[in-house]
Amino acid sequence: MFTTTLNIAFHYDYLPLLITAGLAWVIPMFLSIARIKKVPTVIIEIILGYFIGAYLLGSPEQESYRILEFLALTGFLFLMFLSGLETDVDQIITSFPRKKITWARFLKNPLLVGITSFAITLVLSYFGALSLSPLANIQNHWYFALIMVTTSVGIILPVLKNRGETAGRYGQMLIIAAAVADILSIILFTFTAFIIKNGFKAEILLILALFITFYVFYQLGNKFVKVHFIKKIGFQLAHAASQISIRGTMFLILIFVVLAQYIGEEVMLLGAFLSGLLLSGFLHKERSLLMVKLDGMGFGFFIPIFFIMVGAKFDPKAILEFDQSFLLFFFLLLVILFAIKIIPSFLWAKLFGYKKAIAGGFLMSSRLSLIIAASAIGLKLEIISPGINACFIIMAVVTCFLSPVMYNFLNPGDPLSGEKTIIIGGSSTGVLLARRLKVHGKTAIIIEKDNTRFKEIQLKGINVILGDALDVDIYSKVKLSPYDYVIVETAIADLNIKICELLKIELRHDRIISRSGGSAIEKAFKKLEIETVDATRIIATTIENLIVRPSTYHALVESFENFSVEEIKITNKDIDSLQVKEIPFHKDAILMMVKRGNNSYIPHGETFFRLGDTIHVFGTDSALEDTRSKLS
Repeated sequence: MFTTTLNIAFHYDYLPLLITAGLAWVIPMFLSIARIKKVPTVIIEIILGYFIGAYLLGSPEQESYRILEFLALTGFLFLMFLSGLETDVDQIITSFPRKKITWARFLKNPLLVGITSFAITLVLSYFGALSLSPLANIQNHWYFALIMVTTSVGIILPVLKNRGETAGRYGQMLIIAAAVADILSIILFTFTAFIIKNGFKAEILLILALFITFYVFYQLGNKFVKVHFIKKIGFQLAHAASQISIRGTMFLILIFVVLAQYIGEEVMLLGAFLSGLLLSGFLHKERSLLMVKLDGMGFGFFIPIFFIMVGAKFDPKAILEFDQSFLLFFFLLLVILFAIKIIPSFLWAKLFGYKKAIAGGFLMSSRLSLIIAASAIGLKLEIISPGINACFIIMAVVTCFLSPVMYNFLNPGDPLSGEKTIIIGGSSTGVLLARRLKVHGKTAIIIEKDNTRFKEIQLKGINVILGDALDVDIYSKVKLSPYDYVIVETAIADLNIKICELLKIELRHDRIISRSGGSAIEKAFKKLEIETVDATRIIATTIENLIVRPSTYHALVESFENFSVEEIKITNKDIDSLQVKEIPFHKDAILMMVKRGNNSYIPHGETFFRLGDTIHVFGTDSALEDTRSKLS
C-alpha cells in the first residue's frame, strides 16, 4: 500500500493578495460606471495603492508582502515584454531609408525624424538636469536626463486609436517616434546603470551578448516557425489544457530575463523588452490572437499589482528632503518634462502645421512605466534620492493625465473633415459597420433620427448626428463630399429608396450603397444606378462557406482586425512595365488580382504591371502601407 503526501505549504496569508486583486477589479468597473474616460486606470491604481499600502497590506517585512513584491516585479517585466510585443517591427523596418536622403525625404521619414527627435530630447534633457541641480541633490546628471527622456507608448497608442489616427502619416510619426524613444531609452539607461554599478569594465560586453542572443533567436525562430511539423503541433496544442503558445511565450520571456539577471539586475527590464520585440518580429500582425491571452494574463493580474505596489511603496515624507525648494523644483521639473518633448516636435511643423506639431509634443510628454522603472533603478543604485524618486512617481501620474487632455485640446480633430463614410440609420448593422471601419482607421458617421437611439450610439463612443436623412441640410452639416461613401440602411425599403433619390437626383452624389430586397426594390435602385447589397445572397453564401470551407471562413472573419483586402491603383511611373518578381513586395502582402480596364488577371512572377492597373492586395496594415508606398 502506497501513501502519497502533497508537499504544499498552506500557511501563506492570502489576505493582502485578495485586497490587491479586489482593488484591481473594482477600479476599471468604477471608472466605467462613472463614465470617467480621460483618466488612465493606472493613475487610480497608484493613488489607491498608496492608501491600501498605508492601512491594509501590513509590514514590508511580512512574507505575504514580499510575495506581492515578487508578483509586482513579474508584472513590471510583463509590462516591458508587452511594450516590446506592441512595437511593430514591420513598421520600423519599412521606414528605413532606401533612397538618397534629402531634407524633404528626411521630414517624411518617421524613423529618421523619430531618432532625431530623441537625440534633441536627450540634449535638452541633460541641460534641464543641470538647471535643476541647484534645487536638488542630483548625483548623476546623465542618468537623471535619461529618466526625463522616457515616454509612454501605452498612453500614446490608445489615444491615437480612439481618434482613428493610427493609420495616417501623423499618427505613424507619433507611434514610431514613441517606439524609438522606448527602445533607445531602455538601452541607454541599462548600459548607464550597469556602468554606474560595476564601472566601465569588460563585463559590459555581456549586455552585447544579450543582443547577440536576440539576433540568433531571431534567425533560428524565423526558420523554426516555418517548419510544417512545428506549425501543425502548435495548432493542435494552441488551445484547451496545453496552451502551447502561452507556455512557449513564458519560456521565451524567462530565457531573456534569467540571462539578463545573470548579467545584472538592472538589465532584466531590457531582457523582458527584447523578448517581446523578438516575438513581435516572429508573429507580425498574427500575434494579436496571442495578444488577447497575454493581455489577459498581464493586464488582468500581474500588471495591476505592479502599479498598486508602486502606490503602496510611495513615501510622501521623502519629499521633505527638499525643504522650501520643493514647489519650485516640482514646477520646473514639470515644465522641463513637457518642454524637452515639445521643442523637438517642431520637426513635424512643416508637414502638419505648428498646432498639430505642438499637440504631438504634448502627447509624447506622457510618461508611465519607464520613468518609474528608471527612477526605481536609480534609487537602488543610490544616485536618485527618495525625494526625487517620489517626484518622478508624481510626474508619471500628472503627465499621464495632462498629456492626452492637452493633445485633444490643441488637436480636437474634426471627424467631418477628410474622407469618411456616412451611415444613414443607427441599426445594429450600421453600428457594427462603423466599428469595423474604425478598426481599419477609417472615419464613419451615423445619421440617426430617433433621439433615444441617438443617445445609445453616442454612449458607445461612435460619431453620430441627430437628424433626418430626408432633410437636405443634414448633408451640409456632415460636410458631404464627392469622395464620401453613403450607406443607406434604415431597415425600411421605401425610405431607403427616397433617401437614395434625394442623394442621387438633388445632391448628385454617386457613391451610394444600399440594401436590396425584392424585384421592385432592385429595379428602383438599378434605375438610380445605386450599388446594392443582396442580403439574401450574402446569407446563402455565408452558409455555403460554413459548410464547404469552414476553416477558411472562420480564419478570415476572426482575423479581420489584423488582415484586410485593399485596392491599390498604380500611379508610380517607376513601376510601369516592371514584372511582379522585380518588385520587393512586403512578405505579409499577397497579390490577389490585377484589374486592367475590363479585364482581370491572377498575378504571377512574370506578370507585367501597367500604369493605371488596380491591384487587389491582401495583408496586414503595415504590408498594405508598404505596398501603397511602392505602387502609388
